Amino acid sequence: MADALPKKKLRMFGLGKLRPFVKNYKGLFASMIAATFLSGLLQTVLPLFQRYAINTFIEGETLEGIGIFALVYAVCIALIAVVDYIASYGCCKIEMFILRDMRRASFDHLQRLSVSYYNRNGVGKIHARVMSDTEAISSVVSWDVHTGVWNAVYALSAVVVMFLLHPLLALLVVAVIPLVALVSAYFTGKLTKIGRQVREINAEITGDFNEGISGAETAKTLCVEKKLDGDFYRKTRAMHRASVKQGHYRALFTSVVSFAAYLALALVLWYGGAITAADLAFLGTLTVFMNFAQGLMQPVQWAVDALSDLISVKVNIERFTALLETESDIQERREVVEKYGDEFCQKRENWEKLHGEVAFDDVTFRYPDGEEDVLEHFSLTVPQGALVAIVGETGAGKSTIVNLVCRFFDPTKGRVLIDGRDARERSASWLHANIGYVLQTPHLFSGTLRENLAYGREDATDGEIWEAVRRVHAESIVERLGGLDAAIGEGELSVGEKQLLTLARAILADPALFILDEATSSVDSLTEARIQSAIETVLAGRTSFVIAHRLSTVRNADVILVMDGGKIAERGTHASLLAAKGLYYELYVRQFREERERSLASP
Repeated sequence: MADALPKKKLRMFGLGKLRPFVKNYKGLFASMIAATFLSGLLQTVLPLFQRYAINTFIEGETLEGIGIFALVYAVCIALIAVVDYIASYGCCKIEMFILRDMRRASFDHLQRLSVSYYNRNGVGKIHARVMSDTEAISSVVSWDVHTGVWNAVYALSAVVVMFLLHPLLALLVVAVIPLVALVSAYFTGKLTKIGRQVREINAEITGDFNEGISGAETAKTLCVEKKLDGDFYRKTRAMHRASVKQGHYRALFTSVVSFAAYLALALVLWYGGAITAADLAFLGTLTVFMNFAQGLMQPVQWAVDALSDLISVKVNIERFTALLETESDIQERREVVEKYGDEFCQKRENWEKLHGEVAFDDVTFRYPDGEEDVLEHFSLTVPQGALVAIVGETGAGKSTIVNLVCRFFDPTKGRVLIDGRDARERSASWLHANIGYVLQTPHLFSGTLRENLAYGREDATDGEIWEAVRRVHAESIVERLGGLDAAIGEGELSVGEKQLLTLARAILADPALFILDEATSSVDSLTEARIQSAIETVLAGRTSFVIAHRLSTVRNADVILVMDGGKIAERGTHASLLAAKGLYYELYVRQFREERERSLASP
């Protein structure tokens, strides 16, 4: 249907951008539209059966031929049921196919986007585009097309039949249509505006529900239950008022349209009744006009509603297509894709072994949405198996170096070399497959422990999984949960336990590069010691980049980078940086004093 609309309209409502999802189902659209077209025609024919019955059997006072009449009428009714089924089933299939394709396309595209996209866009925003927007679009593309075709066919056929039967009486009926159109346009505008308010308030209420549940402990410790309850009461009261107002306008709208239908019927009865009084043979024709007088109001009302739907869905289309048109910050060269593949077609047979030497060659870097360089002419060589620690205050820019090593971003100028070659000469998938990344906030997927631990190596045996678990001293966690087949539930694991399991998952993949992003900053001292011991086991012989909050954990690093204001302020070993008595020295002394004060304060 989108292909049939004028190009100007397509641009106006954004429907032209949906062609890739519609063109694959042209045959299905054609069968659905054909069935809908036939249904509209047959519905127009039904009143003519009544006219024939009145004129022939009632006025003619005969039952001759009534059997054939009943059979034809029954066939017509059965045919309407069949074509309605075909049309409705076709709509369901179109809606589900397009919904499936749009969600697949969205999810596939999301897998191709770089990490920076997820840093810029929240989960809720992405979820709305993939779920809510696609659902609204698929519904309009399928059901609105079906209803629009039916209403157009029915309305045009009814008008043609009425003018053929009695032009003047037809004009009386058609004269009411502009009134219905104007009223529909007015009320649709009001309902659209109020409906938007209701959705916005409902979104706020949903957000308050989520915050009230997830932040229950914080709310209780701050004693703000009364404030939260008051805010929620005000929003639900606003929702109630908006919903009642919406119901008020909807009831008025329905009443006015019904009034217009009865007005058309009254005109038919007034003028048609006068004709029937003079000529009883007109009674059958009068029943046809009575049917059409009320039936014609529905297509007019639908046309205005459909315009409102198109205006509303335009936002959904723009947001959905904006997602698909978003380009990744990491663009692979054509020759790289041909040799190494991409995210969905990895040519692992061409992947070289990664040894672990990393070098920054005169790198200048600025974030895509930044206004100044974060790194300027930065050079650093990290030999295979070396440990690089990155320290600094919160917000100092510690993640910048790691983002470049992992190729979440490419340098603005200069090169990042992996084993002596520019990282851009091989695919990001090749690099990522050789990196073990443990985040400050560890993430475990839904499923069993075995599935989670083997995420990076699905062919791993139970023996290999248990070996990785033992190397990070996490066997007691697995045994407590009931073994590798145990499903992981919310709240069953502490942050420290999740850290150990993600370490086991990383080591099972046997990466050449390890990235630890403040892996011990959110755990107690006992768990920290346990994780630290596991980390020393994991990092042995691997090139590692450790973002550290506690400086005591990076004393043995081969090189320490001190970040300040998004840039590297100092670099060196633990001993050399202390001797320089610069920023690192100040951070170290401050942390030492804080830890000493905590130890003295503890019983």
